[in-house]
Amino acid sequence: MLKRWWQGAAVCLVALVMLGADSSSRFGKLGHEMICVCSCGQILLECNHVGCPESDRMISELRAQLAGGGTDTAILNWFSVKYGPTVLAAPIRGGFDNAAWIAPMAVFLLAIVGTGVLVVMWRKRSVPHPVAGMPAEMTGRDDALRERIRRETEY
Repeated sequence: MLKRWWQGAAVCLVALVMLGADSSSRFGKLGHEMICVCSCGQILLECNHVGCPESDRMISELRAQLAGGGTDTAILNWFSVKYGPTVLAAPIRGGFDNAAWIAPMAVFLLAIVGTGVLVVMWRKRSVPHPVAGMPAEMTGRDDALRERIRRETEY
């Protein structure tokens, strides 16, 4: 019985590994990671310009690169070198491009921490309200000041 379970697990593992082996899915994945260079700003495989001169050429180049057997990163780097880094829909992970992934989160977290520090500093600088057990001479000064303010601001 245990032998059957191991065989079933092995079959499931092989099936799971083979799910990503289809070259058309790899073509779709890479085609959706690039932008057409005809200045439309659309994903390469979704460029809907009738007779777009760039998308057909780029798609044939992508097919040629896939037939050549390069890795996904190598193919994306090849397109980036040929057409410039703007051909990539998102930066490739690694090297300086990590800054494009990390910087927005870091700025957001620093803004939250900075706002918290600012609020704490403002609360420390706020004027304390008189306490019930305050000496009489201090409350008398406050009352006199309030009365003067009231008289000066009457219509």
